[in-house]
Amino acid sequence: MNLHMNRRKFVKYSALTTLGLQFLPFQGVKAAASDRVRVAHIGLGGMGLNHLNWFANLSDVEVVGICDVDQEHAEIALSKLKEIHPETKAKIYSDFRKVLENKEIDAVTIATPDHWHAQIAILAFQAGKDVYSEKPLSYSQREGKLMLQSQQETGRIFQLGTQIHAGDNYHRVAEIIQSGVLGKIKTVRLWKTGEPPLIEKLSYQTPPSHLDWDMWLGPAPLSDYAPEKCHFSYRYFLEYSGGVFQDFWCHIADIVWWSMNPSGLKKISAVGEESDGVGDTPKWIDVDFKFKRLNLHWTSVPPNVPGAADRHIGAYFEGSKGTLICDYSSREIRIDGKVMEDIPEIPKSIARSPGHQQNFIDAIKSRTQPESYLEYARKMTMPMHLALISYKLKVELKWDSKKELFKNSEEANQLLFRPYREKWNLIGA
Repeated sequence: MNLHMNRRKFVKYSALTTLGLQFLPFQGVKAAASDRVRVAHIGLGGMGLNHLNWFANLSDVEVVGICDVDQEHAEIALSKLKEIHPETKAKIYSDFRKVLENKEIDAVTIATPDHWHAQIAILAFQAGKDVYSEKPLSYSQREGKLMLQSQQETGRIFQLGTQIHAGDNYHRVAEIIQSGVLGKIKTVRLWKTGEPPLIEKLSYQTPPSHLDWDMWLGPAPLSDYAPEKCHFSYRYFLEYSGGVFQDFWCHIADIVWWSMNPSGLKKISAVGEESDGVGDTPKWIDVDFKFKRLNLHWTSVPPNVPGAADRHIGAYFEGSKGTLICDYSSREIRIDGKVMEDIPEIPKSIARSPGHQQNFIDAIKSRTQPESYLEYARKMTMPMHLALISYKLKVELKWDSKKELFKNSEEANQLLFRPYREKWNLIGA
């Protein structure tokens, strides 16, 4: 792949974005083979198939690898790829380490269960690959720190899969908040409705022959196979994820960090109730975060503020001069009793995205970090991890932002990282 975009292509691309076509993959003349980024996809469940579809439809990408510990997933993915590119020569892998050994591969996407994200990304950086990885960034707080260290040491490109970040609505909300028109914002409220599904029992059985269950578990604790704990529903077990809260935190907290960049976290207090059935992630969770200049609240039901009841997920910014409520695709501003969707006088100061996946590919070529870069993603993700620790221990926690340690609980500090199963500690953590 030629990592340099020539001036003619750049001018053409800039003209397209000016015309408002920046959110769709450019499907024009197919790029020359030497200009295409060779991508392999690791994890081909539901979200992994989305990755495949997104990247396979970019003109300057060639999908050359499909990797999954479930052979059926891999075969389905290859058939989907052949529908887009009948001539594809993409290879199926069952072990991501073989993908990373292939020097012909430029970048990987990761859509595995959460407990695998960090190690695969770190090993990919070390193997000279750029990485597009699904949220959450990692399973534990310390893993995010290890990822950032490795990324900075290797100089690789990283994009977190917060696809909503690329939409115009979040760009515009950030511009409005940063303009100061709402005055001083001291309180922000976030919420996501919905409970985890009821999983009544675990059907322990021999793993199917097409699934490498031991590798699926990887660094997580050894466990007998039950289909209810595998693939999509893994997210409702704390062994592998953090439920609805962990699933959606990044998507809506993203607009707060982009707009305000909260810093100096001091306290975290979480309360909640465990899911019904055999799942053990929160049925609901409410969290209060105290930052240096901001109080941030998370709830599992909409707060009692104008416009929240109609939104299943949202952010509400409370300023001294006005308020703004938003979700993924809409917003309402209230100032002096007037309700509006926009304030045209505020200039559009943030460059619009060419599309989240295209932005990643462009970053690979220019060797500049993309929209949802790792350092930013880690800052935005970390409070979620700390909140789950407060929830588990049922205690308010005091946080030292410089040392990245809890001040008042050694038990909580032990939960900042879960030791890997020895066989699958591939990074010596």
